[in-house]
Amino acid sequence: MADKSRLNYWKDTGLALLAAVLLVLAFPNFDYWPLAWIGLVPLLIAIARRSNAKRAFLLGWLTGTVFFYLSCYWLTYSMIRYGEIPTPFAYALLFPATLLVGLFPGLFGLILARFVRTWSLKGLFVAPLLWVALEWLRLNVTGQLWNAIGYSQAFHPRLIQSASFGGVYIVGFLIVLVNVAVAFAIIKRTAVAAVTSLSLILMVAAFVGLIYFSTLPAGTDSHQVSLAVVAVQPNVPMDFSKTKQQTDELLNHHFSASELGLSRTNGRSPRLVIWPESPMNFTYGTDQELRDRLAEFTQRNHTSLILNSQEQAPVDGSYNSALLINEAGQLAAQYDKIRLMPFGEYVPLPRWLPGSDHVRAIVGGFTPGSRYTLMPVGAVRAGVFICIESAYPWIPRTLANEGADVLINISNDGYLGPTPVMRQHLANTVFRAVENRRPLLRVTNTGISAYIDAEGAVSDSTGGFQQEVRTWLVKQPSAERTLYTKHGDVFVGICSLISLLLLALNLRVYGLWRG
Repeated sequence: MADKSRLNYWKDTGLALLAAVLLVLAFPNFDYWPLAWIGLVPLLIAIARRSNAKRAFLLGWLTGTVFFYLSCYWLTYSMIRYGEIPTPFAYALLFPATLLVGLFPGLFGLILARFVRTWSLKGLFVAPLLWVALEWLRLNVTGQLWNAIGYSQAFHPRLIQSASFGGVYIVGFLIVLVNVAVAFAIIKRTAVAAVTSLSLILMVAAFVGLIYFSTLPAGTDSHQVSLAVVAVQPNVPMDFSKTKQQTDELLNHHFSASELGLSRTNGRSPRLVIWPESPMNFTYGTDQELRDRLAEFTQRNHTSLILNSQEQAPVDGSYNSALLINEAGQLAAQYDKIRLMPFGEYVPLPRWLPGSDHVRAIVGGFTPGSRYTLMPVGAVRAGVFICIESAYPWIPRTLANEGADVLINISNDGYLGPTPVMRQHLANTVFRAVENRRPLLRVTNTGISAYIDAEGAVSDSTGGFQQEVRTWLVKQPSAERTLYTKHGDVFVGICSLISLLLLALNLRVYGLWRG
């Protein structure tokens, strides 16, 4: 009996690990995205067969921890390269963080096991509601929604159009529903179960197809070009010396690359040049020479310019800002980054982490902004957000609600190296375009820069760690706001409420059954 129990333990552990590996393979840089639609099946089978809440919690925790560790290993890059932390120690430091976020799949396993124990295999069908509710909880508790399961489909526009209704969560809901259907058929092994599962999968396919075809533009595209954009990817080294000579050389490259791009716009107007977030660390407000050069450049080329700059904040603080310099060479708008990057722009609990603020890859203690500022370029209003803010759906959504015609993300992923973070970060940005049905321009220091249309199709993307220039023609989008833009996380809120009600009912039924 003990041998059988031990064998079952190792079987369940193997299934949990298999689920983690399948999910890892579904994300960049492996990009075997279809695996997401079956990646949770092994874990669901292990939970359903045992329906032991404690074991299900540990299995879910194992799956989540391994998944986040393997898909986010790139977090060690800056610690090793710039912090000079020994490689084994850097990978050990990553482990507590992945244990923390792994708790949410652990809770998923625990609660789902209770449903299965009370309602048999029918309880599995609560999984899609529960999974997205816990992803939402993860964002609100930890501040991170990185690699939510829906992001695995980011580069396949036909599969993600429902995000305009319910954000990345509704795509995740559909993925988990298909996983449940497959697991149910495997466990039951009856004709009725097979028909039920197949019917569910066909319903998901029909829903995805219907949403996709309903978003196709009707007839000829009548939208007029409203803006010519030059995107500069300067590939500024993360550890450049910042001597006056090297700074001048890099600034001159920014100007020459911008003029090259402007020469390709065929005299269209209005024109906008975008420089990314980068280690240049411009200080427009206190650098008169820079202000003069930028004014001369914009006036001479009849263009507006968006650039990243460190600007003064109250109490001797600094904002990480995006500035708009207009064709007259004047500062026309300023957006101060609202959501700062932990260990990049501030150090959480610095007294607990002595020395962490001396890591060269860490910029320092910034002050978060509080206003959602639009940037007018001709008749176009641009909503700019900075770097990791692409991972927070409410920031682009608020900009769209404020009236942004086009969304712009300026970013610098260079400190995390040529790792999967580049495409994983791009995946977040793709969803922000689809959720709000707005074209999105992503301009980065080291890649990946790209034009993302309102349906999430990525085009004209750049290579990584290369100097690149792109010229894009932006068409005036529809002024209509999507359901997601207008109502935000209503879908996942409903999923969470239903999950709580079902859990309360389950606990009551379980208590009566035990009594």
